[in-house]
Amino acid sequence: MHALHDAIQAGARRSPCGWQRHAGRIACLAVTALSLSGCEAIQYYAQAVGGHLNLMAARQPLDTARHAAEVRGDQRLSRQLALASRIRVFATQRLGLPDNGSYRQYADLHRPFAVWNVFAAPALSLKLKEWCFPVAGCVTYRGYYDRDAALAYAATLRAEGWDIQVAGIPAYSTLGFFDDPLLNTFIYLPEGELARLIFHELAHQVVYVQNDTAFNESFASAVEQAGVELWLREQASPEARAVYERYAMRRVQFRHLLLDTRAALEALYRDDTLSVANKQQRKHDLLAALQRDYQTLRTEWGGYTGYDRWFDQPLSNAHLAAVASYEAWVPAFRAMLAREGNDFSAFFAEVRRLARLEPVARAAALRGLSASR
Repeated sequence: MHALHDAIQAGARRSPCGWQRHAGRIACLAVTALSLSGCEAIQYYAQAVGGHLNLMAARQPLDTARHAAEVRGDQRLSRQLALASRIRVFATQRLGLPDNGSYRQYADLHRPFAVWNVFAAPALSLKLKEWCFPVAGCVTYRGYYDRDAALAYAATLRAEGWDIQVAGIPAYSTLGFFDDPLLNTFIYLPEGELARLIFHELAHQVVYVQNDTAFNESFASAVEQAGVELWLREQASPEARAVYERYAMRRVQFRHLLLDTRAALEALYRDDTLSVANKQQRKHDLLAALQRDYQTLRTEWGGYTGYDRWFDQPLSNAHLAAVASYEAWVPAFRAMLAREGNDFSAFFAEVRRLARLEPVARAAALRGLSASR
């Protein structure tokens, strides 16, 4: 999952503190939020501000990071940083994505993920719980820079009866409010996957609509898809293209597996003829079947373990609830890009126009585009 992964940063450009820089900006945002919040919220915002400032403080220029890697004899990191630099130039020159300081620095966080997101859903529903923030609006996750803090908060929700997933997230976007760095949490991805992630996160800096996750994520996913297709065709080696094709095949198969289970759960929860106990049992059976089907798929992949961490926690509605939202409008955005002759500048202008529409009109326009594809 790529995208906006911490609520305090999600709406930063809409903050009344938008004229300030770096630490001053986020400190001002924190004061705005804390003035409207209780004790528990103060603790949450404090970890969000502190975690982000620590991440920003770890940044260093790419040339410096590459030199340090070469001195240590870490040729792999040096090569990946050089590759990321090429991808970053391509993103601006070929795709028209923002030309700023994002992904032109590197930070080693000495941990496997940038943040951990907590997702929650009712026991017999696939509607994710929302958290609303003074600036960011409402989002369907709550992000933490510390895994233990995320797990502790998840435990309180689980005790209240919520289905829970705590997901490690390798990257998030601050929408251009800060210069987002390359991170150790994703720098070692294969070439096509690294390009895909960078294009996706930069796309969030082009357009962001408050309270419309499906719009934001589908737009960024459409940009990443179109962008990586161009990158692989124009810049990548045959070997890199073959590696990406294998990754893409596995991603599609895994996604279909999840969507099939999600559809079965949706149908189950809509069935008014079943008792709560029956629904609980059938839910358990469907999630157990998903586990078995994944093991079968993993065997077909020759033992590839890339999706194992998705199953690290007991499966629940929270795992399946977010699956559909990230790509709901991708066909619509790809149709729009094609209509604009694959001119990214014209495409972005049309997306900004859509973003200004009221939610009902925006959804209607996207449905029309989807039907035309």
